[in-house]
Amino acid sequence: MADKPWYHEGLKFTCSQCGDCCSGAPGFVWVTNEEIAGLAKLLEIEVDEFEDLYVRKVGMRKSLKEFPNGDCVFFTEQRNCSVYSARPRQCRTWPFWDSNLKTPETWQQTCQECPGSGKGKLHQLKHIEAQRAVIKI
Repeated sequence: MADKPWYHEGLKFTCSQCGDCCSGAPGFVWVTNEEIAGLAKLLEIEVDEFEDLYVRKVGMRKSLKEFPNGDCVFFTEQRNCSVYSARPRQCRTWPFWDSNLKTPETWQQTCQECPGSGKGKLHQLKHIEAQRAVIKI
């Protein structure tokens, strides 16, 4: 029988809507062509226009643009996401990323940075693993 991950009994997370994961230091919100199409549809613009306005190429990949302060281009002054219903998989799967789940210590660091991590709803292993499988960060 394979070893169980350290979080096999589940992890707690409920989004606090703080917006911290959408703001701060510069980074990348990786997007696929399908996600770009969905975001363009939500904004009722053509894909090419969406890409011109909101996407940057990073090597062979695409990322959403950011404001100069590092905030996501869709993060509003009211500290919410203006495209929440079509947000990319990277946003939908937070905080269940490989980088946050490596060790109990990396999870504790995530809990210190994200007020919703470690609190609220208990997510079972099956859900966590499904989220981890969506994107590798």
